[in-house]
Amino acid sequence: MTLWRLPLLAALTLMILALLLGVGAVPIPPWRVVGAVFGAGLGADGAIIWGLRLPRTLLAALAGAALGLSGAVMQGLFRNPLADPGLLGVSAGGAFGAVTMIVLLLPHVPAPLRPHAVAMAAFAGALLVTALVLLLALRERQVGVAGLLLAGIVLNAFAGAGTSAMIYAADDMQLRDVTFWTMGSAAGATWPVLGATLLAGLPLLLAAPLLARGLDALILGEREAASLGIRVEWLKWGAVGLVALAVGGAVAATGLIGFVGMVAPHLVRLAGGAGHRWVLPASALMGALLLAAADGLARTAVAPAELPIGLVTALLGAPVFLFLLLRSERATR
Repeated sequence: MTLWRLPLLAALTLMILALLLGVGAVPIPPWRVVGAVFGAGLGADGAIIWGLRLPRTLLAALAGAALGLSGAVMQGLFRNPLADPGLLGVSAGGAFGAVTMIVLLLPHVPAPLRPHAVAMAAFAGALLVTALVLLLALRERQVGVAGLLLAGIVLNAFAGAGTSAMIYAADDMQLRDVTFWTMGSAAGATWPVLGATLLAGLPLLLAAPLLARGLDALILGEREAASLGIRVEWLKWGAVGLVALAVGGAVAATGLIGFVGMVAPHLVRLAGGAGHRWVLPASALMGALLLAAADGLARTAVAPAELPIGLVTALLGAPVFLFLLLRSERATR
């Protein structure tokens, strides 16, 4: 049993999050961070932490938790360690929705809604593409995993083509907005954005313990899982729907961020095995730790300027994933 490692990972994640509150263009020592947090935002330190860094750090952690947990669920559902939420078209649909809003629709949105229009369009696009993937994969009231994969590939291609067409039609100002959004950032974090992201991701976080047994059984195959009492169709519909909500919320809040959903479950399995009672909660914590740390690096690496968080996760995630891939190949020889 490896569940005893969860409190250690949770404590490490909380410690990293606390340290990140003092990191930025204006460094704040740990004792002043503690004073500002418990002083409920009094003074200049409190204004920086409560107004900027705390919502941003929590948003990065929440988006990372959603991506890490979603990646673990998708890898269990597809029985493939290379799977990630992007296979369902969630990220591509979110990108298409956001870019379409920026290029075509934003001038027609009422002024009070414009600050949230891109995020809402991204969320709607993510859910729409995922719903189409499910409908295309549906055969005789059953959703096949192979059908999900093929439908996801097709709609990813369509959404990517639509995004490219929007980018081609964009003017210079729109192109800057599109590029900034597609590279990912937690700079737009506010307490309302954090609340909306939590609302989208909470169902998956709460359902994770209920999914663990089914995903463990699914490793044996769908027939074997059904013989063990697992309602396989309910499991697939529930997993895909909850992942779409969680990842759609994360993409809407932070833009496109790669590798977290793929790398976090791999690191967790290396640390404690493949049982989903461990993998699911640990992947959420690992995803939170990775994305929050990447956001801290993005804020400080070229301060006072800021790197896109998606660039940081790609630069760090690609070598890590390559190392894991080579390591697994050596282990199978």
